[in-house]
Amino acid sequence: MSFMDKIKGMLKGHEDMTDKGIDRGGDYLDQRTGNKHQSQVDTAQDKLRDQFGSQQHRDNPPQS
Repeated sequence: MSFMDKIKGMLKGHEDMTDKGIDRGGDYLDQRTGNKHQSQVDTAQDKLRDQFGSQQHRDNPPQS
């Protein structure tokens, strides 16, 4: 079993928490870089969601 398989197994059933962590991590990076790399951070967040999170966030962004 690979490392990625182990992580996916641990996160299975907790997609909402995974998405929240991905969002918080991206927000933190945006804050620290002054949004200079926002498009790269967004791309990284999408790729992480493809691997670990749910796809619902991309289709229905949160209302702030």
